[in-house]
Amino acid sequence: MSGTYRYYWPTKYSSRNSFLLSGVKCVFISYQQDDKGEAIKVAEYLISAGIDVYIDLYDSDLKPEMQKKDPKKVTELILKGINNSSHMLAVISPNTIVSKWVPFEIGYGYEKTDLSVLCLKGIPKGSLPEYIRTAKIIRDIYDLNLYIPSISGRSKDQMIQNNLILEESSYSNPLRNIMDSLIID
Repeated sequence: MSGTYRYYWPTKYSSRNSFLLSGVKCVFISYQQDDKGEAIKVAEYLISAGIDVYIDLYDSDLKPEMQKKDPKKVTELILKGINNSSHMLAVISPNTIVSKWVPFEIGYGYEKTDLSVLCLKGIPKGSLPEYIRTAKIIRDIYDLNLYIPSISGRSKDQMIQNNLILEESSYSNPLRNIMDSLIID
């Protein structure tokens, strides 16, 4: 069973309450534009594990509003994406420090979603901004492979056996180039 880019799902929820009542699990991916390639890899890894994701790149309602530079409409559409998500995964890199949208998305999603932050390769533990340290921190592929089963309701071992996720030490893991495999503190 494969996940999907949630924007393409036929059901759009008109309110946060109707979304919550549906029981749907969906991860909103928050990232800085310079980390677009890495965010896509993370989204694809989640989808291959059977997790639905929302990522702004595939929201065809959002694209024209961004091109028109209409901040009110862009904000409304981003909030709609968050409101139609059960989880938020903020992709963190040195680029995040200059992002204007990631802190906004985290602030809005803080009480609405199950918020986690995913550190890209080489992010030192103590370098995370304070507002990010309030969330669950996913520092490596090992942590991500624990996070995914917590959403799907399946065990990590079962997901590995079914090739839904790959061991953090696997050379074929598509996240090896963007995330640390295992950080031992």
